Amino acid sequence: MHASTPPTPPEPPTPLSGDQEPGLRARLVDVGVDLVTREGVQALSLREIARRAGVSHGAPRRYFPTHLSLLSAIARRGFADLGARTTEALGGHGGDGSPGDSSQDSSTDGRAAARAQLRTLARVYLDFALSHRGMYELMFRHDLLESNQLGLRDTSLPLFGVLVGLVTRARTWPEGEPDRTPELVAGALWSTLHGIAQLWGWGSLQLATGAADVEPLLRAAVDAHLGPEEGR
Repeated sequence: MHASTPPTPPEPPTPLSGDQEPGLRARLVDVGVDLVTREGVQALSLREIARRAGVSHGAPRRYFPTHLSLLSAIARRGFADLGARTTEALGGHGGDGSPGDSSQDSSTDGRAAARAQLRTLARVYLDFALSHRGMYELMFRHDLLESNQLGLRDTSLPLFGVLVGLVTRARTWPEGEPDRTPELVAGALWSTLHGIAQLWGWGSLQLATGAADVEPLLRAAVDAHLGPEEGR
């Protein structure tokens, strides 16, 4: 009678490689956010992100099928950050007409409050642009992004919606002006703020205007698109 063969002990689990570890997708985005913050958009190659994440250069494609999809995920973080700063600065409601939002008041005081919030929003936008230059550039480079992927539009378009809402409440809108809608005025104001952010960051506006503070420029931009403030 033969002795029974003892059971074979189970093989120890194979350690996960860096390419397989849980949380790699988020880490790739974290690395990208840090890289664009420190070195700018030009540094965001797939190989460099993979190298700094400690994985093979092909690993990012397991989570991001294209380079653009990874850039979009990185930009989404930027929009979420800017959105959080905007909400905090505007008192938690963003001027969107939600309960407790005083800017939905259509009275003279309500319009003045909305205009003041617009100036606050402009300052938040400029501060973000100057302190996060690489991310700021990436966020609005739609030639580099897949804006319909990864929920990017879900974080970017609501910010424009806040701007439109405040513009709507900051002035009266007489009938018979089909070419001057809140959306168009908000778009023009956004373009102006974007230009101020770029030119101030380069030092051009300081040189041209002699201004030491950007605040008067932001006020002038709001007034240029909304008209003079009532009572002034």
